[in-house]
Amino acid sequence: MKVSTAHNQPVKILPVMESFYTIQGEGCHSGKAAYFVRLGGCDVGCVWCDVKESWPAENHPQISVEHIMEEVSKSETPLVVVTGGEPLMYDLEYLTSEFHKNNLLCNIETSGAHPLSGNWDWICFSPKKFKEPLPEFYSEADELKIIIYNKSDFQWAESHAAKCSEKTILYLQPEWSKRNEMMPMIVEYVKNNPKWRISLQTHKYLDIP
Repeated sequence: MKVSTAHNQPVKILPVMESFYTIQGEGCHSGKAAYFVRLGGCDVGCVWCDVKESWPAENHPQISVEHIMEEVSKSETPLVVVTGGEPLMYDLEYLTSEFHKNNLLCNIETSGAHPLSGNWDWICFSPKKFKEPLPEFYSEADELKIIIYNKSDFQWAESHAAKCSEKTILYLQPEWSKRNEMMPMIVEYVKNNPKWRISLQTHKYLDIP
């Protein structure tokens, strides 16, 4: 469990773009039932982002953590995934404490561009070229997920993998719009560099959220 050192006043209301019960489609937990909480607000600015509508935090309703918990509990899932946008724009200490009080595992998907807050059971660290990640994430990440958009991204992926701890699981994932072009390269790269694994956006193939 990753324990942050945040000491701010508890943040009990958060901008929520959407929340839904689905199947985790990416990375190490792919295939598991999970309740997703997508927070609004992002200042990273990935040009290929498929949820750009999440970027302006002010466009999304402010929802209490208690209400989020009520919705999660209806699903009866043991796993919650907090994503964005960039969820660590907010102090998530209180949110994760409530998840754990209710015996839920909580995972986060983050670019690492903002300080780590919250007590997480799993950290998916996906650094982006558009805003440099903070150094603390390299030692904390359970998985490193690099989005492959063009050939140069393989070298960029290696530069980040070199900073991670030995326990971090390494993933290469094709950017969705370039998947047909990049997938053969990714397959060959992983065959030649078997420390890496392939992550696919299986939820898109399954046509689910």
